[in-house]
Amino acid sequence: MWLGFLCLLALLDLHSAALSTTPRYFPTSYLSRSPTSISNWSSSSAESQSVSNFTGSVDDRGTCQCSVILPDTTFPVERVERLEITAQTISKKFEKELSKIRNMTLLVEKLETLDKNNVLNIRRQILALKNKLKECETSKLEDPARPPPPAPGSCTHGGVVNVSKPAIVQLNWLGFSYKYGAWGRDYSPQLPGKGLYWVAPLNTNGRTLQNYRLYNTLDDLLLYRYNQDYYISYGQGSGIAVYNNNMYVNWYNTRNIARVNLATNRVEVTQTLPQAAYNNRFSYANVGWQDIDLAVDENGLWVIYATEASTGNIVISKLNDTTLAVLNTWHTKQYKPSVSNAFMVCGVLYATRTLSTRAEEIFYYFDTNTGQEGRLAIVMQKVQETLQSINYHPYEQKLFVYNDGYLLNYDLFFQPQ
Repeated sequence: MWLGFLCLLALLDLHSAALSTTPRYFPTSYLSRSPTSISNWSSSSAESQSVSNFTGSVDDRGTCQCSVILPDTTFPVERVERLEITAQTISKKFEKELSKIRNMTLLVEKLETLDKNNVLNIRRQILALKNKLKECETSKLEDPARPPPPAPGSCTHGGVVNVSKPAIVQLNWLGFSYKYGAWGRDYSPQLPGKGLYWVAPLNTNGRTLQNYRLYNTLDDLLLYRYNQDYYISYGQGSGIAVYNNNMYVNWYNTRNIARVNLATNRVEVTQTLPQAAYNNRFSYANVGWQDIDLAVDENGLWVIYATEASTGNIVISKLNDTTLAVLNTWHTKQYKPSVSNAFMVCGVLYATRTLSTRAEEIFYYFDTNTGQEGRLAIVMQKVQETLQSINYHPYEQKLFVYNDGYLLNYDLFFQPQ
C-alpha cells in the first residue's frame, strides 16, 4: 500500500508540473515493504492504476519507479503555421483550377453559339439555293426554249436579238501593251469550217500594222504553237478583215484598200475607195485610225466608212473581194464618230456604242436588203474598256472581238424567221 501511495504522490507531482511526458522516478529505500506485499497491493489497486494511467515497479534494491504519460498541453504554433501555409497553397491551386474550368466553360459556350450560328447560316444558304432553284424552274417554264440556231452560213432568221457573255480566249501574243488590233477566222464559202485563225496587233502607236500571225487550229492559237509569223509595212488601223484566204487592210496614209494573199504574204491588189475620209477624219469613238473598216458576212466583203459628202454619217459599200471594186453603196443617218464599232451579219449593219467601262450596246442597225434602219438595245459585256475591232464569222456565228489586247468570242442569237 505504501508503494501505491508513494507512486500516487509522484503522479500528483508530475501532473502539477504538466510540462513533460518524461517518466519521473521516486526513491523508496526508506520503505520496508516486501515485494510480495507490494505486489499484492498493486493487484488490489489495479482499478486505480488503470484510471490514473500510471505504472509502477520496485527494482532489486527496493527503489520504487513510476512511469506516467501526460498529455502535451504546449500550443503547437509551428504546426498551425504549416497548416495555414498548406491551406493557402491548396486554396491558390483550387482557384487556379477553378479559373481554368470557368474559361473552359466559356469556351464551350462560345463554341456552342458558333456552332448554332453556323448551322443557321448553312440553313439560310440552303434556303437561298432552293429559292434560286425554284426561280430557275419557274423561268424555265415561263421562258420557252431558244429556237435552234440557223444553219451555219445561212440567213434564214430575223436578225440578231442577243449576244452571249464574252469568252476570253487569250491575250494577244505580243502582250498587254499592244492594245490595238484585230483577230478572227478566215471565212470561205467553199470551205466554211476550215479557215485559219489570225491575230493582227497594231504597233503600240495604235496605227501601224506590221505583224500578223496565223494558226491552223484554235488549239494551236491557245497553245502558241505551230504559228506562222508574217511582216508587212503598209497596214493602218484595226479595220482588218480576212476572207477566202486574203487579208484586207487600209493602205497606210491613204484611202486605198489592199488585198494581201495569206499564202504568199504578197499584195495582190490595191484599190482606192472613192471619196472615203481617212487618217482619223471620221474614225470610231475612242478608236483612232479606223476611218475605213472592212467586214465579212454570209454575202461576202463589205467596207464601212464615211465621206465629207455624208457629213460623217456611215456609208456602207459592198466590194468585189477579188478586184475591190465597189458593187453597191448605202447611206445611213448614223454619225460614225458617235459609234464605238460595227459589224455586218447577212447584209445588216450593227453598230455599237459605249455604256460604261464594262458594257457596250448594239444600239443601231441598217438593213441593206430593205434599206430600213432602226434602234436596238442589246448589251454586250466586255473585260476591258475599249473595243478596238469586231469581226463576224458566218459559219461559227460568233463575234471575234479585240478588247484592249484581249481576244474575245461572243455567240450570237437570232430571231426566228
